[in-house]
Amino acid sequence: MSKNLLNLLHHHNAKPIIQAPMAGVQDSKLAIAVCQSGGVGSLPCALISLEKVEQEINAIRIATDMPFNVNFFVHKNPEYTDSVHQNWLKTLQPYYDKLQVDNQNIPLTGGRKPFDKAQAELIAELKVPIVSFHFGLPDDNLLNIVKQSGAKILSTATTINEAKFLISKGVDGIIAQGLESGGHRGIFLDKDLTTQTGTFSLLPNIAKLLKSSNSDVTLIGAGGISDSATVASAFELGAALVQVGTAFLLADECNTTLAHRAMLQSEQAQHTALTNIFSGGIARGIITPLMAELGFINNTAPDFPNASFVLNPLKNADNQTFSSFWAGQNAPLAKTGSAKQIIENLFTKNN
Repeated sequence: MSKNLLNLLHHHNAKPIIQAPMAGVQDSKLAIAVCQSGGVGSLPCALISLEKVEQEINAIRIATDMPFNVNFFVHKNPEYTDSVHQNWLKTLQPYYDKLQVDNQNIPLTGGRKPFDKAQAELIAELKVPIVSFHFGLPDDNLLNIVKQSGAKILSTATTINEAKFLISKGVDGIIAQGLESGGHRGIFLDKDLTTQTGTFSLLPNIAKLLKSSNSDVTLIGAGGISDSATVASAFELGAALVQVGTAFLLADECNTTLAHRAMLQSEQAQHTALTNIFSGGIARGIITPLMAELGFINNTAPDFPNASFVLNPLKNADNQTFSSFWAGQNAPLAKTGSAKQIIENLFTKNN
């Protein structure tokens, strides 16, 4: 199956790079720019409506005939009890008091939506070329709807066991997400963070697994890949493609906020950490005072995506203090410029 993925890209003379889908900081504009520059652009769909997904896909199709990727989250919404809510609210109460924000009637809905039947049917109807999933895979019924449409299926593995699971489900590509990676980790089988390894440990081990199992699944390296040297290293360790996120956060076509752009270009970008306080999921971002005050991993934070419910009113009152600034460990290597310039730098030696 995966040879079909590589054949698809080779048929379009695509560069071996996928722009990582980055929910909340990009839309079709970045995906189009990447496709027009010879890469595989990605559209994050976890935060947008079904109607918006269709509009964005149509916009990409009008602008380019290159293959593109659409991405969905497949998390399971956990139970959100009143006790969980009250414990998290108690942790954040000093900030509510300081900002004089009302802590009553907090909306407990919205946010990141898991992949569902309506989305699967839309993707099948629109014949999207590549579909990627984060936090595992949807159930077999939904997965089969996407497969039968002819789409190439990608998903993230953060461990060897997750890679084995994805192989058993017949994916076309495995995105090996190393610990260096910015944003949410795709961890889904075992939430023990000691199982998580760096890109350049994870890649060769998944490559070895694919070889020993005679699998033709395409291996995609992700995490800490921000310049030509790290791109070359990923290929040397067995990746056929690279997926790059943080390096595109400073792209002209990315919707990264001015505050986020400033953080990425400051000395603070040298220090990132994994945290659960913004969404309940484990994600890497530039360290902020809020992360340091609450503890990077706070046990009162509800599971993904529910931690955001109580944090959102504070964010609305003071966006910079209560915002996440997602970034990978090689964020200082990111450069400003167009998506085309960034891709050229990634494939030009000494850049």
